[in-house]
Amino acid sequence: MEDVVTILLTNRECPWTCVFCDLWKHTLDGPTPPGATPAQIAWALRQIQETHGWPSVGFGAIKLYNSGNFFDSLAIPPSDYAAIADLVRNFRTVIVENHPRLTDDRVLQFRDSMAGRLEVALGLETVHPDILPRLNKQLTVAEYERAAGWLRAHDCDVRTFLLLQPPGLTNDEGVEWAVRSLETAFAAGSQCCSLIPTRAGNGTMEQLARDGWFAPPTIDALDRALRRGLELRAGRVFVDLWNVEQFWTCPRCGPAQTAVLREMNLTQRVMPWPACRC
Repeated sequence: MEDVVTILLTNRECPWTCVFCDLWKHTLDGPTPPGATPAQIAWALRQIQETHGWPSVGFGAIKLYNSGNFFDSLAIPPSDYAAIADLVRNFRTVIVENHPRLTDDRVLQFRDSMAGRLEVALGLETVHPDILPRLNKQLTVAEYERAAGWLRAHDCDVRTFLLLQPPGLTNDEGVEWAVRSLETAFAAGSQCCSLIPTRAGNGTMEQLARDGWFAPPTIDALDRALRRGLELRAGRVFVDLWNVEQFWTCPRCGPAQTAVLREMNLTQRVMPWPACRC
C-alpha cells in the first residue's frame, strides 16, 4: 500500500451526458482557461505540504481527476501539459481519467513530458449489450478495447471504472454483468478495476427509479462482486466505498460489513462475510 494524493480539478463540463453521471456539478460553462489547471494543482499541493509535510512523506501516486476527460483539449489545454508535469514530477505514478474515444497522441504528449509513470483511467461501465448503449456513454466495448490496448502498447498503465448494477439490472444480474465486465477489462489490458455502485443523485436516476428501471445495489451485492473479482486473480479489484451507508440493508451490521469490504480492498484477499442475522 502507498499514500495517494487525489486532486479534484474544476474545468469545463464533460461533453458526454451519461445518464448515471453527476460530474456536471462544479464545472465551468465554457472551455478551461490556459493556466487554470496548473494553478489549481499548485494550490492543492501547497495545502498538502502545509498539512501533511509533502513531499517529505513520499507519496507514491497522484490522481488528477477533472470531472471529465483529461485529454479533452477544451477541458485541459495541451499547452498546460508541461507545467502540470513539472508540478507532479516527484510522484512515481500520475493517474488521470479519460474517455476511451479521446485516447490519442495527446496522451503521448503528456506522457513524454512526465518524470513518472502515466496511468489512464477509462470508463467502460458495463459490457451488457443492451444496457451500455442506453447509458448514453457513446461508447462500444470494441472502442474501449482499442483504447486500452493502445495505452498498453504505448507504455501507459490502465485502470477501468465499471458500474455495479446500472439501470435495467437486478442485484443478481448486476453482479453477474460486473464480473463479465471485469473479465473483459482485464483481457483488454487493464491492470486495475474499480467497481462503482450505481447511485442516484442527478435527477435522471431518480426518474428511472420511479419508473421501475433502477434500484441501487445492496451491500451484499458489493461483497459478491468484489470477492468474485478478486477470485479472478487477473489484476487489482476495488469496490468504491464512498457514502457506502446508503447501500446498507441493516444499520446494525452495516459497519462490520463495510469494514470487511475495506479490508478486502486493502489486502486484495477474500475474507469471510459477516452475514446479517438481525
